[in-house]
Amino acid sequence: PPTVVLDHTSGFEGLLLVDDDLLGVIGHSNFGSIRATTCVFKGKWIYEVLISSQGLMQIGWCTLNCRFNQEEGVGDTPDSYAYDGNRVRKWNVTTTNYGKEGKLVEKDISTWQLQGEPTVLITLAHIFNHFAPLMCKVYLVEDVLMNFLLSILEQGGAVEAHPLIQQLLDLMWLLMEEYEVHECLKQLLMSLLRAYRFSPIVPDLGLQIHYLRLTIAVLKHEKSRKYLLNNVLFDVLRSVVFFYIKSPLRVEEAGLQELIPTTWWPNRFTKEGKESKEVKEESAEERLRRRAYERGCQRLKKRIEGLRRERELCLPSGLEASRYIFLNKFRKFLQENASNRGNLTVLCPPEYMVCFLHRLILALRFYWDDHKAKTPAALDSEEAYVPPQLFYNGKVDYFDLQRLGGLLSHLKKTLKDDLAAKANILIDPAELQAVTMDDLDEDEESAVSMMQRPTAALAVGGALARPSWLSSPTLGRANRFLSTAAVSLMNPRRPLGSLEKIKVRTLSVEQRTEDDIEGSHGNEGLLLGRPPEEPETPVTENSLLEILDGIVMMYNLSVHQQLGKMVGVSDDVNEYAMALKDTEEKISRCPKRRRDIHEELLKSQKVFSEKLNHLSRRLAWINVTIYSKEKMQDIYWLLRVCIRTIEHGDRTGSLFAFMPEFYLSVAMNSYSALKNYFSPVNSMEELPGYEETLTCLAAILAKHFADSRIVGTDIRDSLMQALASYVCYPHSLRAVERIPEEQRISMMKNLLAPYEQRPWAQTNWILVRLWRGCGFGYRYTRLPHLLKTKPEDANLPSLQKPCPSILLQRHMADLLRSDRNLAPSFLNSVLNQLNWAFSEFIGMIQEIQQAAERLERNFVDSRQLKVCATCFDLSVSLLRVLEMTVTLASEIFLDWSRPSSELLLRRLAQLLNQVLNRVTAERNLFDRVVNLRLPGLESVDHYPILVAVTGILVRLLVDTDIQGAERATAVLLADPCFQLRSIQYLLGHAEPSILAAAPSSADKRHFSLHNYTDYISPEELAKVDQMLNHLNEESKQAAAAILPTSEEDLCPICYAHPISAVFRPCTHKSCKACINQHLMNNKDCFFCKATITGVDDFTKPATSSHSR
Repeated sequence: PPTVVLDHTSGFEGLLLVDDDLLGVIGHSNFGSIRATTCVFKGKWIYEVLISSQGLMQIGWCTLNCRFNQEEGVGDTPDSYAYDGNRVRKWNVTTTNYGKEGKLVEKDISTWQLQGEPTVLITLAHIFNHFAPLMCKVYLVEDVLMNFLLSILEQGGAVEAHPLIQQLLDLMWLLMEEYEVHECLKQLLMSLLRAYRFSPIVPDLGLQIHYLRLTIAVLKHEKSRKYLLNNVLFDVLRSVVFFYIKSPLRVEEAGLQELIPTTWWPNRFTKEGKESKEVKEESAEERLRRRAYERGCQRLKKRIEGLRRERELCLPSGLEASRYIFLNKFRKFLQENASNRGNLTVLCPPEYMVCFLHRLILALRFYWDDHKAKTPAALDSEEAYVPPQLFYNGKVDYFDLQRLGGLLSHLKKTLKDDLAAKANILIDPAELQAVTMDDLDEDEESAVSMMQRPTAALAVGGALARPSWLSSPTLGRANRFLSTAAVSLMNPRRPLGSLEKIKVRTLSVEQRTEDDIEGSHGNEGLLLGRPPEEPETPVTENSLLEILDGIVMMYNLSVHQQLGKMVGVSDDVNEYAMALKDTEEKISRCPKRRRDIHEELLKSQKVFSEKLNHLSRRLAWINVTIYSKEKMQDIYWLLRVCIRTIEHGDRTGSLFAFMPEFYLSVAMNSYSALKNYFSPVNSMEELPGYEETLTCLAAILAKHFADSRIVGTDIRDSLMQALASYVCYPHSLRAVERIPEEQRISMMKNLLAPYEQRPWAQTNWILVRLWRGCGFGYRYTRLPHLLKTKPEDANLPSLQKPCPSILLQRHMADLLRSDRNLAPSFLNSVLNQLNWAFSEFIGMIQEIQQAAERLERNFVDSRQLKVCATCFDLSVSLLRVLEMTVTLASEIFLDWSRPSSELLLRRLAQLLNQVLNRVTAERNLFDRVVNLRLPGLESVDHYPILVAVTGILVRLLVDTDIQGAERATAVLLADPCFQLRSIQYLLGHAEPSILAAAPSSADKRHFSLHNYTDYISPEELAKVDQMLNHLNEESKQAAAAILPTSEEDLCPICYAHPISAVFRPCTHKSCKACINQHLMNNKDCFFCKATITGVDDFTKPATSSHSR
């Protein structure tokens, strides 16, 4: 045959992917084989094959008698002969050395040199007609044209606009058919991308720089760049690969052993496995290793800097003609990645997105500051933000991404009056009658739109109307529904007036023109609908605003997730370092007579050391390419952009609901990345304006976690979790304290709202974290009972170091004292949730105990254990909030002139007695479950819950005035569930009757606060002693004062207390505890169901005795 191609019909073995032109093949199975279609019998022949990837491959000749299989390919049979360039050997059943390393076939190709002036190329124009069709063939483009262009660059000259390459491209566009140029450029870029991606990683990254320079030179040609942007870079291939440096799987590939000959890793750890922040003296050897490792990291950074500088030139230049092409393609790129999150074949890999994001930020800031230099009134890139009108004027398509206020269609209907009043924008009522996405067929919708849209709506101030506006876009039901609102473009902007309104609709990417983005003749483009809160001065070029918006969206789509994923290498280093340290300690303790154990430990030590050497070099690569200081500054700049955007959007009032949710998500996630991912290599505290940024973000979290304009459950939960994390750390907590006092008070008031009908657990954790460090025995960072039972277990859960806020506690106390309705509603909700959480916990441990005792089932569901531990933790946290409230504003319970104070105190005493009785009873259910030591129930123990209860009792009975102590004592003793032995249990006192009945248990160690002197101060223990003595005396006096009571004088509801209240108007009676508890949920009488209008004190009338 005239053309040699691959035989894809019968001459192959294995799973192979053959190109359409039958000239390329990719193997997908182990050692697949394929023949060509030409056979030769005599003479001398030359075969040329281009190898595009690494690995073991054999190429050669065979006879027709040769049969291939999965084990034997060309060269493995007597009827074939092959050469292997990877192993540098020739094969014919047996093998011998042959050839040179790295060369499959030696060939001598003379370089095509250009002599004289570039105009000499014109003399070659007549042959374009002959070789132009060959320029569309991938093998010629890849092996001839690409190498020729690379040789031109090697001769020197500016890469940005190399004159010879520019002239050659001009000639191609002039002398070749357009479809030929298109195919040639497409194949050239694809060949460059393959070469860039699959080239081996060498220490100086010279091969990648080589191909990237040619890519830049081609993109500098305007006509070629327009075509490639429109048809190739985003549509055919993933051009973002050019911004990515792949991480070497093997350290040897990148020459990291030569760059970083000495490895080092942190080896000072706390028991939690985190690197210790305490300054400890490091040995001289360790210091030398660390410094040598740091020098190696610097060498690696310098090598990669060269490639980074080249990639900065790869984005489209600032020429207006190609910027808008890039803008629309970039928006469609974001839409594909936002709409196909489950389809991995369509999504851009997140590691590419990270590098693309940083290059975009660099280019954006360059052009932003360049515009600032030309337009002094514009903002600097350090003050960049996205104006709020982009979110509601329909010029930028946000696909199906959620808004803060819900669906866009819903917002346009409910906020149409606000849009008209604040932004001078009208939504055509006729266009808003499509109630659901499925109401209208696309054709019917277009017809209705054409009939109902007024003629004046097509008038554009100085611009031609576009007929494409008369039809709906075809981007799916969601976009079709959102674009049902009609457009009439803008008149020159004048002060807002009641008769001058602008109608808008959402434009798809295909419908927009340059005027829709930048504006013209009074048309403000993307900035249409400026609210009065926004300044009239331009921020920057409108196209840059949309790119900035896309960058924020891109971070939310996958960049943050990838940044968190790469932290795993650092975690692996820590785990292996701990394992190595533990192994070395075992070696030092191993007896000399146990040589077998000693040898195994040495083997483990060697494995851990080799793994750490590999990981430490790989970690150096990741720190330079992903977690470098420059990358950290980019994420920090993005955080500040989001903060300013949210602040400007917040000023628009109700229109804030149009902002996409991802702005708040990126603000929270980027701060989390800066704090958790980039340290300890780079510290966030060194960034400029760090304190101010923390304060601004704290103000956003404090204001918007309970913002009624935000309706999404997920984003509200995220805000609450972010605020809870914020108050855990001293630096961020101080930032919360620096926000304006009015905002602090408003935040605390939202935190003290009743717990019903909202996610109260996160709110409660926030209050607990503001208190932790001030409560009774509440200064620990690890659960004390676990440290006593497993002191060396590094996997035990740990808590953040306490950092209470006295300022926010004071705000809470002022609010509870001043607002007489706030305190009862808040405390009743806390008591209700405590009753629920502790009851659920008791029910759970009953089930766990029953399951553990069954013979046929010796395990407990891990999910059930987790729920049980969560209910216990919730109970403890609710008790701590009650302790906080009692300490800060005890008059809420003890000043009975306040409404509901007595009822609150009685409810509190009832719950405290129930908790104490359940936890302190000898050989009870709680004891048995704790002693099981089940995995997942590590936090369940006596200490956390009993010290919380003790803190409340001490505050009520000891740290208060005489009158308050008397009232609290009377209520506590009057509760029928009160048992003095529960209080005695706190100090390890057991009842004599129990000790006498079970003398064998006397050796058992009882719980006592005296066993936890590391966490409970002597002053606190003294107060507990004082409280116990006080209750001893008071209970004796109460027992002596109680007179025999007839059954008729007891409350008919509980039969525990004497009758003390009479109801109006029905005059039925009960004790105060019962009626107060009943009136919280029901106003009807227990007995006659009459509505109770009031309750009076009841005193039994004195009666005289008569004798017969």
